Amino acid sequence: MSGRSVEVTLTKAGRTKIRYPAEVLTEDGARLSVRAPWAAEGVRDFGFVRFEPGDVFVEHYWSDRWFTVKEVWSADGALKGWYCDITRPAVIDGSGVVIEDLDLDLWVSADGSEVLRLDEDEFAASGLTASDPEAAACAVVALDELEVLGREGLIELLR
Repeated sequence: MSGRSVEVTLTKAGRTKIRYPAEVLTEDGARLSVRAPWAAEGVRDFGFVRFEPGDVFVEHYWSDRWFTVKEVWSADGALKGWYCDITRPAVIDGSGVVIEDLDLDLWVSADGSEVLRLDEDEFAASGLTASDPEAAACAVVALDELEVLGREGLIELLR
């Protein structure tokens, strides 16, 4: 049911990284799309994009895919781009969604001129390849798939 409030919980290495409320836009059992304001404190400047108070994220979660896609919109309504987290498939229930971050990320700028693979060093250092080789392989495949979609200008099809 759209318009209701749910909680988004992002975990990493068994700990809650961030938890925030979001408004449901659509849900179909395997996919949940929500809208939420930038949930962290202050500005986060990555060099290629700044997340800041007033930004709005339209976030897409799947229970059958190894990634999430977050459309990043500025306070004035301009699309900044898509920030994609490589995660285990989302756990979606009536109260919200829980996602486990697997360190790998992808950024696609709004005009498609930048497609950046991020945090591959963190992924390598995480030890996932040794502790859960199947999950590590799924994570790499998901990152490769998203990179192709980003380079072909098709990332918006995941909306």
